[in-house]
Amino acid sequence: MSKIVVVGSASIDLTVISDKRPLAGETVIGKELLLSPGGKGANQAVAAARLGAEVAFVGAVGKDNYASEIIKNLKQNQVNTEYLCQLENAASGTAHITLAEGDNSIVVIPAANMQLTPAMIDAAFELIRSADIVMVQQEIPLVVIEYVSKICHDLGVKLLLNPAPIREIPASVINAASYITPNEHEAAALFPGLSLEDYLAQNPHKLIVTQGKNGALYHDGKEQVLVAGFKVSALDTTGAGDTFNAAFAVAIAEGKSFAESICFANAAAALSVQKLGAQGGMPYRNEVEKMLSYE
Repeated sequence: MSKIVVVGSASIDLTVISDKRPLAGETVIGKELLLSPGGKGANQAVAAARLGAEVAFVGAVGKDNYASEIIKNLKQNQVNTEYLCQLENAASGTAHITLAEGDNSIVVIPAANMQLTPAMIDAAFELIRSADIVMVQQEIPLVVIEYVSKICHDLGVKLLLNPAPIREIPASVINAASYITPNEHEAAALFPGLSLEDYLAQNPHKLIVTQGKNGALYHDGKEQVLVAGFKVSALDTTGAGDTFNAAFAVAIAEGKSFAESICFANAAAALSVQKLGAQGGMPYRNEVEKMLSYE
C-alpha cells in the first residue's frame, strides 16, 4: 500500500444549486443548498484513501461545528488526522460554491487554513520522511509550501504540487516539485512568456496540464502527448481536479508508468463528476478499475 501525506486545506463547502448564476446586483431563486466537507487538501486526501492509499493529512481547522464535521469525515474515509491541528480562536475554512449552467464558481474563505505553520509541518517530519509522495496545493500559506518543498527535496521524497488556486510560486518550489498539475490557465500564469508547447517540453515527465473532459497533456522527452479523457455526462465538476491529482499520486506511487498514471487519474476524475459535491462522487478503487477495464 502506497503512503501519501497531504499537506493542505480542509473546509466545509456550502453549495447553492441554481438554474441561473446571478449577475452583479441580481437576485435569483435557487433550488437547493448542500453542506459537505471540502477543501482542496482534504478532498485529495479522501480521494487518495478511497483509491487504496494509506493517507495522512496535515492541516489546520478551528474549534467549531464545521471542524467536527471535517474531522469526522476524514476519519470515516480512513484518513489519519493525528496531524490536523485544531486552533483556538480560529474559524474553520469554508468554500461558497454556486453550481449553475453546467459549471461552478467558488469563493473560498481560508480562515484556519492560512494559520498552518512550518512548526506544524515539523511535527509531521517523520511521517513525511516515510511517505512515497507528498501532495500540496495553494489554499495554505506560501511559506508552508516552500518549507514542505525544501523538506521533500532534502529527504528525496517525491512532491506533487497542485498550483491551485493560482498565485506566484517561487522557482525553488517549481524546481523541488517532482510533478506539477496545473490546468491551462494556471500553466500560462506559472510560465509567462512561454507557449504551452515550450513549457511542456522544458518539463518532461513533470508537468501535467489538465484539459478537463479532454484529458491531460505532458511531454515524454520526445514529443507532446495527450492522454485522452473519458466521455461522461457531468453533473458537478467540483472536486474533479482534486480527484485527478489524488489518483495520479496513488498510481505513480504504486509504480505505474507516467501515461498509465494519467489514464488512471482521468478515469477517477470522470467518475467524480457524475455525482454532486466535491467528495460525493469521488470513486473507490474498484470503480476506477472497472471503468478502465471497459476502455
